[in-house]
Amino acid sequence: MGIRTGQQYLDKLNAMRPHVTIDGEVVSENVAEHPAFRNVARTYAKLFDMQHDPAHQDALTYLSPTTGDRVGASFLVPKTLADLEHRRAATQTWAEYTNGFLGRTGDYMNSALTALSAAEKWFAQADPKYGENIRNYYEYARENDLLATHTLIPPQVNRSVSGSEQMGGQLSARIVEERPDGIVIHGARMLATIAPIADELLVFPSTVLRGTPEDAPYSYAFAIQNDAPGLRYLCRTSLHNGGSVFDEPLAARFEEMDAVAIFDNVFVPNERIFMLGHPELCNNFYAETGAAALMTHQVVTRTIAKSEFFLGLASEIAASIGIDGFQHIQEQLAELVVDVEIGKALMRAAEVDAATNEWGMLQPKWSTLNAARNWYPKTAQRFPQIIRTFCASGLMALPGEADIASDALEDIELYLQGKTLTGPERVKLFKLAYDASISGFSSRQALYEYFFFGDPVRMAGALVNSYDREPARARVRDFLARTD
Repeated sequence: MGIRTGQQYLDKLNAMRPHVTIDGEVVSENVAEHPAFRNVARTYAKLFDMQHDPAHQDALTYLSPTTGDRVGASFLVPKTLADLEHRRAATQTWAEYTNGFLGRTGDYMNSALTALSAAEKWFAQADPKYGENIRNYYEYARENDLLATHTLIPPQVNRSVSGSEQMGGQLSARIVEERPDGIVIHGARMLATIAPIADELLVFPSTVLRGTPEDAPYSYAFAIQNDAPGLRYLCRTSLHNGGSVFDEPLAARFEEMDAVAIFDNVFVPNERIFMLGHPELCNNFYAETGAAALMTHQVVTRTIAKSEFFLGLASEIAASIGIDGFQHIQEQLAELVVDVEIGKALMRAAEVDAATNEWGMLQPKWSTLNAARNWYPKTAQRFPQIIRTFCASGLMALPGEADIASDALEDIELYLQGKTLTGPERVKLFKLAYDASISGFSSRQALYEYFFFGDPVRMAGALVNSYDREPARARVRDFLARTD
């Protein structure tokens, strides 16, 4: 089939029968029509449609090696620098359309599947059938243009013990039965972003497993359709309050739902299992296959687009109210410029220094991408702070779209105009600033980016422990040994 249209995606979504609970309501059909999911589903549909647009098709697609049909470029196994650049161009096209506010566009998990399929022999260490399964599933996802999400961590109940120890091991999703034709999973996992509007759920290894018999039921990797019997999603309340794209310009378009995935004795057939047991392999699932590198390549591309958006937004605000000449404003604009350029430099360095891994995939340099994913989550916290500084109390005196269409228009035009904008234009710009800096939507974005790859403290420790610092230390020792 190859690339889908947006309508094909929406039709399939509405035909599925998931179990989604939100605000006390169970949604089990026509998910794309529910107010909490309708707008973001249509944004995702637009991304599918962009693959058919002649203006974007070359960047977003390539020809399938098995069918010759056009398929998503995020499924391209990179062999050359040009392939990496093609993958980046595809992600950039979607990221610039969404301004980086969608963290679970299809290219994220597609990147994982692409690297995992290239590392088929890595899976064969456990069993040749797992290598075949991951390759077959990757091709199935590629040829059917699936939208997948994933779920990684156990519920937050008692963080002082491992997931396998919480309430005697009864909470975290685990294998409760092994059958000749598959496995049965029971328990819960967090955090399934976009779960209600996805085709498939990928359940991959999460926190480090200890390799003890008690951890064996938690050692697995598999995929399951989003409406599998027994699979339930428990959603948070939507952060889109029902406003128009004028009043809630970001939330009305990009409000990705987050959910807890609950497995109530869910059956997973053998052909969808990629790893079973082997905690030592599960612990290295991302690093040794190259999946972490290819996924982070996508993420850094997306966050560059988001950084550029905040630079543009801050610049528009500064010009609109005449503060762009103040030195403290220019200092913060310079900070945003530097952030954009650091992101671009890290991306380019990771591509230029890419090397072919043992599975034959050209892998962008991991140490550079690892630095990027440690740097951005903290840097991004400054973006809404800068917007709040620029707008100040202007964010607290914003009439709505309905007011502009009322008798209040004359007052808005007179008292809310800017140096370069009419009153309605300034209100529209500041509504965007509000949604990007102080709304519930913006707060979730800040939290999402901060913990995107996990606890920043633990990530820093992992970076230090994995980075080869010996050459730098040796230079210091050599210098100390000099006598001239």
